[in-house]
Amino acid sequence: MRKAIGTKLFGSLLIFIAVFIAAGYFTMPVNRINMRSRLVMLGDFNSDNKWDQKDAGLLSALIADPFSMPEEAAYKADINHNGLLDDEDAAFLKELYKTGDPYKAREEFAGKVFPYPREFFRYVPESEYIQRPVLDIKNKAEDTSPLKFLRQARLKAAAGYEGELLREIYGEGIRFSLAYARREPGLAPKEKEYSDAKIARCAAMWGAGRYYELLLEIMGLTEDAETLTIKGQPAFVAQSLYFRDHLRALLGSALYRDYAAGKVPAAEVFKLIEKYALEDMHIQVDLINLAPPRDFLELKNYSDRAKWQYYKSTSTRKDFRRLLLFAQYDRRYLRAAARTTRKMTDAPLDNHNLPMVLLFREALAIKGGDKLAAVGLVDEAVRIPFSWVKAIPRDKLPASVALENFLLPGNKEDGSDKSRHWNVFGGVSLYKSPEESLRLALAREVKDFRDEGRTTHAMTEFIRDTMANLNGIYYVVSINPGLLVKKTGTGPEGI
Repeated sequence: MRKAIGTKLFGSLLIFIAVFIAAGYFTMPVNRINMRSRLVMLGDFNSDNKWDQKDAGLLSALIADPFSMPEEAAYKADINHNGLLDDEDAAFLKELYKTGDPYKAREEFAGKVFPYPREFFRYVPESEYIQRPVLDIKNKAEDTSPLKFLRQARLKAAAGYEGELLREIYGEGIRFSLAYARREPGLAPKEKEYSDAKIARCAAMWGAGRYYELLLEIMGLTEDAETLTIKGQPAFVAQSLYFRDHLRALLGSALYRDYAAGKVPAAEVFKLIEKYALEDMHIQVDLINLAPPRDFLELKNYSDRAKWQYYKSTSTRKDFRRLLLFAQYDRRYLRAAARTTRKMTDAPLDNHNLPMVLLFREALAIKGGDKLAAVGLVDEAVRIPFSWVKAIPRDKLPASVALENFLLPGNKEDGSDKSRHWNVFGGVSLYKSPEESLRLALAREVKDFRDEGRTTHAMTEFIRDTMANLNGIYYVVSINPGLLVKKTGTGPEGI
């Protein structure tokens, strides 16, 4: 009897405990979302938690040169939250700085409306990408810019898609103009020649109303002005773009049309490429009889690979997350990567180089200016481990991890292929030399041409891959991390 009572009490106790736990589980408040954010005080450029005349001075500096400061500085200036840095933002902030009190500023503002005090604060989650607002305020560089159409672009901008393009053209044009003014006195003759040609191309695009292509062309000019220098580089590097342009012209030549029609043998195309290699790069090469690119019996090849793997392994989850946020949200990168074409219609790789320059620049910023580490980060981002390739059925295999996550450049048939060519042979230039990288690249592409049956398609890809390799060699070597350093504020955390 006592045993039965004890069993009932024990059972009742278990039921009570279960009900108590269930009640607690379903009714007690819990942290269901683990979100890490930071509070940003808009208009507080020096991060001292005050609005004062120091901030007013930094605002004037930001308006004079909106691109000399980090993205967050411009983000802090977008008070009306319209994605633009405009006159209204400046008016609100100047009123705020008079008293440093948002309540008083709102009461005394001469205009019709003024933001509520809480609107001067924003929580920014760690997962949010800080986007630089588009410049929509007249800048004095407009008057001296080599891009003579900037004033028209500013005045013509209105609502809609075209208006957005024009605003971005104006902002990017001012960014280039400010950078060009700093760089022009020290430009080498070849750099000046190339920039003059691009500036003339911009004027022609403006006249033809090709606004999207014009925006990307100015972005390319900006990247050249802000990141590149051939000072201290061998002449070989500067010449690589001439070789690339000759290959681009070859694809549209009468000779290549005759080759594609079967009227000219592949040897004639190779002869012309060999001629350009000798004239532009001072490289004498016999493409038909070129040996395979790598001797696996040489120990040095393995030591170089080990070093490459080491730098790839320095990429952390935080690095990949930052690169991913950039590639999925940065306005300039998305504009550049969005230009794609139908299959087999981007022979000259017009869609490819600028996005890769922007991606590599961001990788450099993430890795603190270390080019070897930046190459490793991009390489790890666009590759597929070979074990994956063997395990996944061919029809289920994505073109690359990056194709899914990074919105990589290129048209429909390229996927991540040209991106890897760009990055790998740019990287080899750092481990060996630009000349050795190009020789290795030519040997690699000739081998692929043979392996793929020596077809017209294989020849086209040989030329396009070589162009991607040349772009990578030029930009990876020529980008100067020292030119990428931006001004910071005076507060304990900078701007």
